[in-house]
Amino acid sequence: MTNNYRFSIGPWNISEGRDSYGPETRPAKDLVWKLALFKKGGFDAVMFHDDDIVPDIDTKSAAQVLKEAAEVRKQVEGEGLFVEMVAPRLWFSERTIDGGYTSNNAQDRQYAIDRSLQTIDIAQTMGTELIVLWLAREGTYVRESKSYARSLEYLAEAANKMLAHHPNIRLAIEPKPNEPVDVAYLPTAGHVLAFAHMTNDPGRVGSVIESAHCVLAGLDTADELEFAIAQKKLWSVHLNDQNGLKFDQDKPFGSVNLRSAFDQVRVLERHRYGSEHNACVAFDSHAYRTSGIDQVLDHAVNSRKTFLRMLEKVRAFDESAASALVASRDYQALDQLVIEHLIG
Repeated sequence: MTNNYRFSIGPWNISEGRDSYGPETRPAKDLVWKLALFKKGGFDAVMFHDDDIVPDIDTKSAAQVLKEAAEVRKQVEGEGLFVEMVAPRLWFSERTIDGGYTSNNAQDRQYAIDRSLQTIDIAQTMGTELIVLWLAREGTYVRESKSYARSLEYLAEAANKMLAHHPNIRLAIEPKPNEPVDVAYLPTAGHVLAFAHMTNDPGRVGSVIESAHCVLAGLDTADELEFAIAQKKLWSVHLNDQNGLKFDQDKPFGSVNLRSAFDQVRVLERHRYGSEHNACVAFDSHAYRTSGIDQVLDHAVNSRKTFLRMLEKVRAFDESAASALVASRDYQALDQLVIEHLIG
């Protein structure tokens, strides 16, 4: 544990450089290679999708899936790491082109639920109770194709089945307003936490907040973090950066907006984030296409460095002076106090 924070990363954060307009620019590396690199990079935990753990998961029996999961857990723990969370990767399947839980096809909705229940079994084998749901294709390309109210009922039905599958798991929903669908359901933390009350156990439904997704929604990331924290529903964070309302860029943390990075860390520090549920700080970013294999983890290592540097800035910030300026409503001076603190 560094400065009372623990850091996690996912295998997908070491990518081959493919984007929508071009092929891979780096060779693929296996999980064993990545796990060793994570530990050297200063990370404590690993985030997984179900098929990061068990490739070709839909072709294998339940027993084989859990057997392979147990083997991966040994590899993770052999590197001195632990598993933070597991998520079902529904958006890659041919069965979910119209959404998983909210598909207009009942059989496809059942497939999404069944795979999510299997993800819970995998998570138990991996030693974690945190299930992350990124509702990637739960939305519409054409608004008239679905009823939002009915889709919320489908989502609640799926969540209830997951909650009933194991008494200790927690569902952390990761909001995003768009991409890959045109308009997504549950696009913000407010939507997620309101949705929790549609389930049978709202106390076990919370959120994961990603910096870039907040920017895409036109919201302030620090505010979204604190909104979830105020309701004790911030169970993981995916810190990165985003240059405007574009595609999801997954830039290194602080690479676009250092002041926003400061504010995000200040919120986490002020509320002692991580003191409950062993919550981690994750950096959901990707190496630039131009990066070679020797620099393939630099984006994550640099994000961690920036976080720790901002943590120093937060802890050194003159909160007494700031409080006095707030009391006198001298916000211009407060603005300059923050700026001068950041530039030194």
